[in-house]
Amino acid sequence: MEKSCTLLIHFDKGTPAIANEIKEALEGNDVPAKIDAMKKAIMLLLNGETLPQLFITIVRYVLPSEDHTVQKLLLLYLEIIEKTDTKGRVLPEMILICQNLRNNLQHPNEYIRGVTLRFLCRLNETEIIEPLIPSVLQNLEHRHPFIRRNAILAVMSIYKLPQGEQLLVDAPEMIEKVLSTEQDASAKRNAFLMLFTCAQDRAVNYLLTHVDRVSEWGELLQMVVLELIRKVCRTNRAEKGKYIKIIISLLNAPSTAVIYECAGTLVSLSSAPTAIRAAANTYCQLLLSQSDNNVKLIVLDRLNELKSSHRDIMVDLIMDVLRALSSPNLDIRRKTLDIVLELITPRNINEVVLMLKKEVMKTQSGELEKNGEYRQMLIQAIHSCAIKFPEVASTVVHLLMDFLGDSNVASAIDVVVFVREIIETNPKLRVSIITRLLDTFYQIRAARVCSCALWIIGEYCLSLSEVESGMATIKQCLGELPFYSVSEEGEATDASKKTPQANSITVSSRRPAVLADGTYATQSAASETAFSAPTVVQGSLASGNLRSLLLTGDFFLGAVVACTLTKLVLRLQEVQPSKVEVNKATTQALLIFVSMLQLGQSPVLPHPIDNDSNDRIVLCIRLLCDTGDGIRKIWLQSCRQSFVKMLSEKQLRETEELKAKAQVSHAQPDDLIDFYHLKSRKDNDDANKLNRILQLTGFSDPVYAEAYVTVHHYDIVLDITVINRTKETLQNLCLELATMGDLKLVERPQNYTLAPESSKQIKANIKVSSTETGVIFGNIVYETSNVLERTVVVLNDIHIDIMDYISPAVCTDAAFRTMWAEFEWENKVAVNTVIQDEKEFLNHIIKSTNMKCLTP
Repeated sequence: MEKSCTLLIHFDKGTPAIANEIKEALEGNDVPAKIDAMKKAIMLLLNGETLPQLFITIVRYVLPSEDHTVQKLLLLYLEIIEKTDTKGRVLPEMILICQNLRNNLQHPNEYIRGVTLRFLCRLNETEIIEPLIPSVLQNLEHRHPFIRRNAILAVMSIYKLPQGEQLLVDAPEMIEKVLSTEQDASAKRNAFLMLFTCAQDRAVNYLLTHVDRVSEWGELLQMVVLELIRKVCRTNRAEKGKYIKIIISLLNAPSTAVIYECAGTLVSLSSAPTAIRAAANTYCQLLLSQSDNNVKLIVLDRLNELKSSHRDIMVDLIMDVLRALSSPNLDIRRKTLDIVLELITPRNINEVVLMLKKEVMKTQSGELEKNGEYRQMLIQAIHSCAIKFPEVASTVVHLLMDFLGDSNVASAIDVVVFVREIIETNPKLRVSIITRLLDTFYQIRAARVCSCALWIIGEYCLSLSEVESGMATIKQCLGELPFYSVSEEGEATDASKKTPQANSITVSSRRPAVLADGTYATQSAASETAFSAPTVVQGSLASGNLRSLLLTGDFFLGAVVACTLTKLVLRLQEVQPSKVEVNKATTQALLIFVSMLQLGQSPVLPHPIDNDSNDRIVLCIRLLCDTGDGIRKIWLQSCRQSFVKMLSEKQLRETEELKAKAQVSHAQPDDLIDFYHLKSRKDNDDANKLNRILQLTGFSDPVYAEAYVTVHHYDIVLDITVINRTKETLQNLCLELATMGDLKLVERPQNYTLAPESSKQIKANIKVSSTETGVIFGNIVYETSNVLERTVVVLNDIHIDIMDYISPAVCTDAAFRTMWAEFEWENKVAVNTVIQDEKEFLNHIIKSTNMKCLTP
């Protein structure tokens, strides 16, 4: 049987104290040395040492000490030593302890009396306790409340012992008298707790006779009252009514802890709408009145539980819950938004969105840190509101588009993704969104946001004026061409200072000459001597974001610009009757494409253009030079159709998830019952358990051991069965384990004694600190009575595989991309496979690595 212990101390066994040193320190008169020695003795005892030689020394030299710390440590020592022999009889030397305890219970110092009474609560030996009972009962009437409190608890623990009712026949009656006269709040609570635990009828009777005064009782006593009500109502549901009144009266108590417990008790006892509403209102009040973030998070958890079981009532309180957004803590805000988004109905959507808009506008002040992250959360919340209720999209989309140029890239990406979805799902808003997007496009600073915005411009600019505005905006943001120039005599020529009109081709007496390193330089007919390296032309300040991003070498964005311009030119061919205008636009687009390719192949940038982007831009050039009807259909219709399909699949996935959530209910009346020992219908996990048993020793070893390994997140539990196969008793049998890799043994298994041919289950806990493959190795050490040396049986190694930690999971596309950006994940691994089909190979990887594909 495992010993109970009221004190847990970390102890490094590296340099154990020697018993003789402890003994010497205890015999001396130096009190600090005595305290230190007692602490060492207690630590050794807690770690499995027996130290029988110290007992008499402690009785002689420590028992008489008047020092309070020494007395406290003495009681801890007495608590953990063995007080009985192998047959369960009390050891004769414990008589010496009894006299000391009796003296302490009559000691003039209140502290000594109090801690001794507290010590008696942890004694289980009737023979030691019986002679002390008169002294304990005397202390029930002591003038000091500290002593009365502990005397009541001592009476309770004695009464709860197997023979306690014989030792203290009239204990409940005595404590009831104490309860009626007691003035100290803590002692009163202990007395009521004693009746509640040992004589429930008396506690109930006392409560019902003083029902009008419950609201005046102290916080501690009110908490025990609530515990009693929960217990009584669980066993006798019919009597719920008379207790609910008490709970509702306590909802106005001054103590927040009592109010919180009341709300929880109401929810557990009643499903009546009035009771649930009262509990939910209480939680909402606590959410606003408490300043501690941990309390707020706990209250939000309770509200979340109510949302699952009583959604209709919670819907009415949605604005009260939303007020928790006033907290600056991001976790609280996130949890609040998660709860609110599941409570939205057509009735409250406008109020909620208005509140979220106000919060978004507050984030512009820039006073608080993490404003960017909070804004991102709000944008995501508004996004999901607009998808559920498309009619609110028109009220928020234009406000959010102000944040396309946000310095927090993540929230700008959320906005542009939101705009992309709304423009497709709300055709009425298309014209206003396109107009606003073209007006604010120059503010966008992030390449990923630019890419998405360009895609929207390419797909949704449909009328002649929109197409022309789209092309003009892109040209303006690219600035003047070329992107770099080659000048004579080391002077960089700015494209904006050239006399010929931008975008027109002029013929001069210059011709390109190839330099020694393979780059081009302009060679003048007049002077063929002065050459200079090519120079980037930054353009005037008016030229915009696309140019500055291209000049950093972002050619993926260049390819997106090319595709967008191609789509716009193809659409222009459909809506513009003038061939001259179409040809002019085509020529300008081709000039931009060629300029981007030239920039990509020039030495002015540290890295040349990548092959993918190069191929994409070349494809756009070919397409504008020769467009067939099939290609036109792909570019102007198929892209949009793919996007619509993606949106519908996303919606389908979300509805399936909601259905799956709804199905996680309790067993229905006619459901079949699964019996653990019979074949499981749900899964084959039980059958697979046998495959996870690892043999640790050989069949011919004197000790046979096998382990069952359970891996749960970052905890590994080894369930080891050890069997003694000899005819002798094995003493001090110990399982010694060590780890390699990022594994850490949580505790050392204790020593055991194994009878002949008997077995023992030993559990070992191991913590994993990183997802790397680790090894657990070790041995079993034991002694036998006839051989003095210790015998060692070496165990097989247990390999912990990384696959055990990985389980398929789900997260949103945006969350995945954020994590991808934050961590260095990307590693290129060469793969040798006979699989020819990409989809088949992807499924093979998913199955092998126990992962999940996030997108359909």
